[in-house]
Amino acid sequence: MPTNNIKSVMQGLSQKKDSYVRYVNDEVITWCSGCGNYQIQNALKRSLTLEGYTADKVLMSFDIGCNGNGSDKIAMNTFHGLHGRALPLAAGAAMGNTDLKVIASAGDGGTMSEGINHLVHCVRSEYPITFILHNNHNYGLTTGQASACTLPGRAMNGSPDGQLLEPMNPSEFVLNLNPSFVARTFSGDVKHMTKIFRKALNHKGFAFVEVLQTCPTYNKVTPQEWYWERVKYLEDIKGWKANDLEKAKKYIKDFEKNVYVGVFYENKNIVPYVNKLPYLSDYKGNPANEVKHFDVSKLIKSFE
Repeated sequence: MPTNNIKSVMQGLSQKKDSYVRYVNDEVITWCSGCGNYQIQNALKRSLTLEGYTADKVLMSFDIGCNGNGSDKIAMNTFHGLHGRALPLAAGAAMGNTDLKVIASAGDGGTMSEGINHLVHCVRSEYPITFILHNNHNYGLTTGQASACTLPGRAMNGSPDGQLLEPMNPSEFVLNLNPSFVARTFSGDVKHMTKIFRKALNHKGFAFVEVLQTCPTYNKVTPQEWYWERVKYLEDIKGWKANDLEKAKKYIKDFEKNVYVGVFYENKNIVPYVNKLPYLSDYKGNPANEVKHFDVSKLIKSFE
């Protein structure tokens, strides 16, 4: 990350400077030049810092894919899991250690195909997770195959005659699952991403954030300029309030002329899954603190 960007974030945050620096390590970032992941990670670091989270209190569950290649590029607790399975790992962590802020990160390929069942049940269960869906409309890490979100007619590796199916709209899909938080943002606008991430981090249930992400190597149909010509902000709509599911669905559909970003829907009156469990209704502790350490050397020795 450029030094001048770090300095700009630090202004007014001197008391949080140490926690921000701890998100930065010496690993060489290997994303393609112009990849939206640079801005997404930048916005996430800013958001965590502004919200006062220290790196030891955050866990990120990464999916396989280009986004997952950032798992060792950010200095915090991270887990690089199986393709399409970032969410169940995050759910287990959130339930097992309630002191952690749990964030899951995955692409449109793993989320809307291999892992779509996990997405459905995370929304349904209201696990306390902030989920960042990187939507670059292709499987980037495996060299540009069409995903469930690839726009029609686009020739991709594995489908040289063009994508024949209508694409899925992830945010619209989630809006139909009776969610409690749905937002969309754009990787080219770090300031807007930061604002959206901060709102998601403060949501007490499952917060779904779709990031429309540029992929300069394999998806040249929707470069950054394409988005800037179409992106519109919900906050610019007079009287906009994110409390009407049906109204939100109307603004989420258009992906041709007006691509709206912002918080589409938020229900603050929800109860996270762990608080719904009757046997934990009066429980004030943290399950992770109750795990005891056992000496298993004798057990291991018995197999020798």
